[in-house]
Amino acid sequence: MEFVDTNILLYAYDPSSGHRHQAARDVVSRLGRTRQGALSVQVLQEFYVNAVSKIEVRLSPDQARRRLRALRRWSTHSPLAADVIAASAISEDHQISFWDAMIVRSACELGCDLLWTEDLNAGQVIVGVRILDPFSGP
Repeated sequence: MEFVDTNILLYAYDPSSGHRHQAARDVVSRLGRTRQGALSVQVLQEFYVNAVSKIEVRLSPDQARRRLRALRRWSTHSPLAADVIAASAISEDHQISFWDAMIVRSACELGCDLLWTEDLNAGQVIVGVRILDPFSGP
C-alpha cells in the first residue's frame, strides 16, 4: 500500500500545476489502477476544501465530490483519539508538524510502506514509512 498526501492529489487534478501535474497524475492513476492507494479522512477533507477554493484551476463542489466518490474506493484511515496522541509523539520525536505527523500515523496504521508527499524529506523513514516525493527526481 502507498499513502498519498493531499498535495499530490491536488496537483493530480490541477492542470495549471505545470510539471507537478503529470508526475502527480501518474502516481494517482497507477495507485487507483492497481488498488494500492491509501489515504485518510484528513486528506479527503483537505482535498475538498483546497480543490474548491485554493488551487488555480478550481473544481466546482460537484466536481470535487465526484473525485471524492472515486477516492473512497481507496483504503481510508479514520483517525481516533489514540491516533491524535500517537501523532503528537511522532511530531515531537521527528520534529515535523502535527498535521504531517497525522498523515504519517494514518499511513502507518494502514500498513503503508510508502508515503507520497512533498511536505517531508524524501528518503526519510518515519515509524517504518518511507517518504517519497514524485517531483524530486530519481
